[in-house]
Amino acid sequence: MKILVTGGAGYIGSHTCVELIRAGFKVVVVDNLYNSSIESLRRVEKLVNRKIPFHKVDIRDKSALTEVFERYSIDGVIHFAGLKAVGDSLVNPIEYYDNNVGGTFILTEVMRKFDCKTFVFSSSATVYGDPQTLPIKEDFPLIASNPYGRSKLIIEEFFRDIFTSDDSWHIALLRYFNPIGAHKSGLIGEDPNDAPNNLLPYISKVAIGKLEKLSIFGGDYDTHDGTGVRDYIHVVDLAKGHVKALNTLNDKSQVLTMNLGTGNGYSVLDMVKAFERASGKDIPYQIVDRRPGDIATCYADPTYAANQMGWKAELDLNEMCEDAWRWQSKNPDGYPRDK
Repeated sequence: MKILVTGGAGYIGSHTCVELIRAGFKVVVVDNLYNSSIESLRRVEKLVNRKIPFHKVDIRDKSALTEVFERYSIDGVIHFAGLKAVGDSLVNPIEYYDNNVGGTFILTEVMRKFDCKTFVFSSSATVYGDPQTLPIKEDFPLIASNPYGRSKLIIEEFFRDIFTSDDSWHIALLRYFNPIGAHKSGLIGEDPNDAPNNLLPYISKVAIGKLEKLSIFGGDYDTHDGTGVRDYIHVVDLAKGHVKALNTLNDKSQVLTMNLGTGNGYSVLDMVKAFERASGKDIPYQIVDRRPGDIATCYADPTYAANQMGWKAELDLNEMCEDAWRWQSKNPDGYPRDK
C-alpha cells in the first residue's frame, strides 16, 4: 500500500514515515518545508535504509499535487501539512483558513480525481475548547476557541459530509493531545524553524544553554501546583497510532474519530522536574502572566482508540524526556538549514 504523507518532513510526519515503512507501507512525501527541513527525511532514510520519494509541494498547488498522484499510484493519504500555532492563528486567521482549510479542500479534490479514498487526518484536542469535565471523550461538545482549532474542526466536519455523500471512503480523524519526545536514535526530533509552540522545546533549550530560563505562563490555575496540566504523548506512540489507523480502515469503509493521548495529565512543573531527571541539568524558570486562551487542564480518555484499533500509548514520561534530551544534546542547533 502506497501512502502519501503531506507534511512528511515535519516533526510528527518524519516519525510517522519511519513507522509506516517499518510496518511495510511504501511512502511518498510532499512538504513545502515552511516549518520543516529536508534533513529530517535524509535521516529517516538512514533509519529505514531506503530512499523516500520527496516532492517540494504546497498542498494549495493543485497542479503540483496532481503531478504527484499521476506519478505514483497513491492508495491513501496521511495529512499533516498545515499551520499549527494557536497564538499565530489569532493574528493571522486568513492564512490559517487558506492554508489549513483551503489546502485540504484542494488535496481532497485531487484524491477524488484519482479515486483515492483512504484518509487519515491530523486533528487536535483544541477542538474541545475548555472541557467541562475530564477526561475528554470523543463525544464531548466541540467548541474550538481559536482559528487554528476551528480550521481543524471545519476539516473534520468536511470529511463527515464527504462520507455522508459517499460511504465508500475510509476516514480516520485523529485528535492529538501534546506530542513530545524524539526517536530513540537521536537522529530525528522536534526542530521548529521559528519560535516553538510547545513546552518541551523551550525546556530543552534551557537545558542545552540556548535560553537562560523557562517562562511558565500562569502559576495560579486550579491544579495541584498551579501550573497548567496537559496530556503529553511520545511522538513515536503517536506515529504508531497512524499505522494502526490505516490497518483498521482497511477492514471497512467508515469514519473513525479518536483521541490519541495517554490519559495522564502532567503539569508544567511536573515536566520541568522530569526533564531535570532525564538531562541531569537544572531548569531555571519564572512564573509569568497567563496566555489568553490557555486552559487549566486537558487530558484524554484513550479508551475508544484502544477498543477500535488496539492502540495505546506505551512510552512513559521519563522515556519522553530522555528521548527529547538525547535529540537535543546530539543536535543543539537542530537540523542544518540547507533547504
